[in-house]
Amino acid sequence: MLSTGALRAHLLAARLAGPVATSREESLRSYRLFAARDPRVLLGLDPEWAWAEPDLLRLMADKCGVSADPAHVSGPDVIDPERTLAALEAFAGRLRQAVAARAPVLFGTGHPHRLLGFYVTLAEALSAAGCVVLTPAQGRSVDMATRFGVRTYSLDYVRGVAMVREPGARAAGSATGAHSHSPLPVRIALGALADAGGPLPELVVGDHGWVCGAGQLGFEAIGLADTDDPALFVGEAEGSVAVAVPLDDAVRADYYRPLTRYVLNRASLS
Repeated sequence: MLSTGALRAHLLAARLAGPVATSREESLRSYRLFAARDPRVLLGLDPEWAWAEPDLLRLMADKCGVSADPAHVSGPDVIDPERTLAALEAFAGRLRQAVAARAPVLFGTGHPHRLLGFYVTLAEALSAAGCVVLTPAQGRSVDMATRFGVRTYSLDYVRGVAMVREPGARAAGSATGAHSHSPLPVRIALGALADAGGPLPELVVGDHGWVCGAGQLGFEAIGLADTDDPALFVGEAEGSVAVAVPLDDAVRADYYRPLTRYVLNRASLS
């Protein structure tokens, strides 16, 4: 069992919180693009409120602990580990509720290289506890805009967790997936479930477009987000995202294992 104090120490040592690898410049650029309603950073969210850059900076200072000083424009960004711990507690609480209801759950990630193991362990634990882990639209094509133009990806699942694969990627079921911010994969997955007559997920777990895309469609969604992903925190502030956990989402994959153990314990799934 991992104590809160031990996890706090790990968050700081692994740079999941505290000073993180995401730069202040990256975060501020994302806030500018979000304020301009650039779809690359909206991640499928259609905000109800007007969000100017100063509003976003104040929100991210509140949700993540980044500096609220607009004159602070360079260097590493900072995440308050206490905010990460509080959000992980809420995240675990939602999983606990899903297990109590034996709810169908959908998992998906745009960070398969880093976060696949985190989600796989949670998916297997929920499945063992009686939840149906949904895997709709396996192999379906997804046309997504990239800096090289529109490219066709395929939707695949690894041990219950969805991701997209680039053209010519390794066979279905392997752990090689593409980094993606797009909400199109979750829209296709949810559409396939609706066309088949359900069941629809009562909880969507993931990051990037998987959370914002599902939340925008009215599904309860929880996930992880970095300081340059304001969409999840805006969604949480507006009520379309249930829980957004602030942390660096691109450290080594094994650094997330203590978080997995902690969440499973707090969700009474360990």
